Amino acid sequence: MRVSGSPALAGPVCPVFPWRPGNQFRLLVDGPQFFPVMLAALDQARDWAVLEFYLVEDGQCAGRLVSALVAAARRGVRVRCLFDGFGCLKLAGDQRMALMEAGVVLRLYNPLVSRWHRQNFHRDHRKLLLVDGQCGFIGGAGITDEFWNPQQPGLCWHEVMVEVRGPLLQDWLLLFDRQWARVARRYIWQLPLPGYVLPVPPLPAEPGGMGRLAYSAARQHLDVLRSLLQRLARARRRIWLATPYFLPTGKVRRALVRAARHGVEVQLLLTSQNTDHPPVRYAGQRYYTGLLQAGIRIYEYQPAFLHLKMVLVDDWVSLGSCNFDHWNLLWNLEANLESTDPGLVQAVATSFARDFALSHEVRRADWQCRPWWTRFYQFLFGRLDRLLMNLFNQRH
Repeated sequence: MRVSGSPALAGPVCPVFPWRPGNQFRLLVDGPQFFPVMLAALDQARDWAVLEFYLVEDGQCAGRLVSALVAAARRGVRVRCLFDGFGCLKLAGDQRMALMEAGVVLRLYNPLVSRWHRQNFHRDHRKLLLVDGQCGFIGGAGITDEFWNPQQPGLCWHEVMVEVRGPLLQDWLLLFDRQWARVARRYIWQLPLPGYVLPVPPLPAEPGGMGRLAYSAARQHLDVLRSLLQRLARARRRIWLATPYFLPTGKVRRALVRAARHGVEVQLLLTSQNTDHPPVRYAGQRYYTGLLQAGIRIYEYQPAFLHLKMVLVDDWVSLGSCNFDHWNLLWNLEANLESTDPGLVQAVATSFARDFALSHEVRRADWQCRPWWTRFYQFLFGRLDRLLMNLFNQRH
């Protein structure tokens, strides 16, 4: 298995990864469950480890991770970290120095330029940890105390990571190596796509152990979105979708409405007042009326900030870093795990059912009676969102 990036991996070709059999999956819910497992994997690393994360900030969580990475590097493990240049601004210099002094190779994706520039909007939003080609962790977590504070384990944002073992890990390593090589060459902008688009691979006939990497590279490559739209169009029983920032593209909204009108059970799991970006929540709520009229059920998660990005369509699962909102798809690098494995599908369905039970359902009659100030905020931030997207001429 290739460990290091190379110029050969940094070309303009955007592959569409195939379905791969023979994998094992374990759904890990919330930081107190997945971070100790991830740290244990680093403690057992013998040859190499790679990390790609957006949010990395000082605190108990980052301190534990840095200690594990330093210890691994000092015992001879080759450690490479690719952090987003904006998302890791709050990682202190002494933590970075500790990593580099131990031999960890740290690269930053698209550090901010001092002047106003469109390039500053491009961000690496992917979240993954791979160790020795034996295990990997894919999901939507950040390395911050909001996701896991060992001193306050009961207070955390709601998120999931999936532990993966098997042949699928080679594709995740290839994706990492390609980006690693591009960052080394300080090449952020992608070349124009060719005049054709590679098709999304069809679902496998045998679901057990099957997994696929779906990703996006800003508006240059939207495999993860095309795959979702394909599954929504072919849904027969259920569509359950969770996202913290509900600003879906027009195509996604129309696909959800069509599915609901054809008798598919469509349920959305969204944030409540527990959110880190209230204006985004208000902007997304402007879609509630039309969705409720189509028969879509909307739930707002109550216990904490719902940060997970997860979709269950019949017996197909997609989860990872992608919010499927128009802003992320315009600017960000994203990556999701797709799977039809019955064990993972059942674990995701169980997680959804538990979260729906802990949520407040927004009912059509109550929504029509919402106060005027809520309507005003929805109008204000909805117009601002539309203005920004029109400014950047984004249409999906």
